[in-house]
Amino acid sequence: MNKSNNNYDYPQRRGFVFGMLLLGVVALLWRMVDLNINQREFLQDQGDARYLRDITIPADRGVITDRHGEPLAISTPVASVWANPSELAAARERWPELAKLLDISQRQLENRLGARMEKEFVYLKRHITPELAEEVMARGIPGVSLQREYRRYYPLGEVTAHVVGFTDIDDAGQEGVELMMEGQLRGTPGSKRVIKDRLGRIVENVESIHEPSPGTELALSLDQRIQYLAYRELLGAVQRHKARGGSAVVLDVQSGEVLAMVNQPSYNPNNRRDLSAERLRNRAVTDVFEPGSTVKPFTVAAGLESGKFRATTRIDTNPGSLKLANFTIRDAKNYGEIDVATVIQKSSNVGASRIALALEPRQLWDEFVRVGFGYDTGSGFPGEAAGLMNAYQDWGKAQNATVAYGYGLSVTTLQLTRAYATLASGGVLRPVSFTRLRPDEQPEGVSVLRPEVASAVTTMLERVVASGGTGTSAAINGYRVAGKTGTSRKVSKEGYSEDNYIAVFAGFAPASRPRLAMVVMVDRPESGEYYGGVVAAPVFSRVMEGALRLLDIAPDDVESLKGVKVALMEEAQ
Repeated sequence: MNKSNNNYDYPQRRGFVFGMLLLGVVALLWRMVDLNINQREFLQDQGDARYLRDITIPADRGVITDRHGEPLAISTPVASVWANPSELAAARERWPELAKLLDISQRQLENRLGARMEKEFVYLKRHITPELAEEVMARGIPGVSLQREYRRYYPLGEVTAHVVGFTDIDDAGQEGVELMMEGQLRGTPGSKRVIKDRLGRIVENVESIHEPSPGTELALSLDQRIQYLAYRELLGAVQRHKARGGSAVVLDVQSGEVLAMVNQPSYNPNNRRDLSAERLRNRAVTDVFEPGSTVKPFTVAAGLESGKFRATTRIDTNPGSLKLANFTIRDAKNYGEIDVATVIQKSSNVGASRIALALEPRQLWDEFVRVGFGYDTGSGFPGEAAGLMNAYQDWGKAQNATVAYGYGLSVTTLQLTRAYATLASGGVLRPVSFTRLRPDEQPEGVSVLRPEVASAVTTMLERVVASGGTGTSAAINGYRVAGKTGTSRKVSKEGYSEDNYIAVFAGFAPASRPRLAMVVMVDRPESGEYYGGVVAAPVFSRVMEGALRLLDIAPDDVESLKGVKVALMEEAQ
């Protein structure tokens, strides 16, 4: 009986199973029709939403060159690793492998992904080598992909670092010209629509939305040959005299263009791992100092402008000192009765003070302000300092005298160079430019000194460099040089220091037809020598000589060249 029941149930079961299979096939067919016809558009949109992406096309940052087209900053393409956190989370077992590959800790990777799990994009490592990029993609880790970016490279490294500056990892300017000209240098990124596979790789470029627009190429006023020469000589002087630092600036007298600007200590913008604020700042623009005797030419200019003094006017400096209330001004020695020109040549503090005291305070103040002291140069350079020039109404008799020889005011190296360029140009103050100017862009400037006064002071400054002056180390064979030494004590908590100095030399050449103005400042030389004529003047001589020859500027002192030729012939014999 059990056997007959089993035979009876078998056809029914078979029919039931067959019916269910048929029903399943019909359902699958219907679902296929529904998906491919009724929901085709919806599913296509969903598929595109998962694999169709709009991606950014980075734009080239503008190249920075020197005035002759030599590159100072260029952008090179690099790859960066990024991931889709949710996709990478599904392959958690590969996290240790990825962390080791990118040379980061697994905890760093977990923290980075965990904080952005709801996002679709997170950087894992920026600016990697081509070899590492190839290895990353070869591993095929889900959700991990590469993005093309640009990294800034600076061919001259620390030689131009303080002027050119640098960009951050997002290629945005952070210092120097890179920051000052950010709007001009930074390009506009483009975008395109692509299809990516499940690993984030681009499998098809669908369409270009808009093309990237590169940044504008920028030509600086710098001449990299003069820049390198100035950097080398300043570095040598700082090391030789065991100085804390220094700066030097070379200006084109006719245009106001910065041909060279260097500082010590410097830094390498291509490797900023150990970068410190001490090395970062552009001292020539941001740091102020009391210029000492380098301002005496402007004190004399004020005296000449007033009509009370001429180059031959006699000034009594006896007994080599001048007492004002509780303050005493001293010279290196008693020069006795000397003329105004000798005040400059011998750098007499007493003589400069007597000139200033014979003038109204406003006359001296006006002269200093007209040549650019007390306000910035208007160059637009980030962080430029204005220096300090107190209102003349606040001057007492002592400050009126001390300002005359460079104490009680502060300047930057750039300000002082511009002031000397004003003397060199016949009394015309021109704006400072860090970018190359075309011939039709040369600024006319503003006349702030009578040409005859500027000429008279220039003649006096030539005597400083000639035999018997304080700046003989600044002399250049074949060229007439006008300049002034300066040595000032640094301020400490107790007042002016007796053993910390600033050594300065400021001047221009050729004196008969001035073309270049330069200032060298060396901060706290500690080798035992600290006078501007010994520490800073030789740097001026070597840099200025090289610059004049590089620019093919004709000598204006042929007689001195004859002397050199005779000496060489005698030596050869």
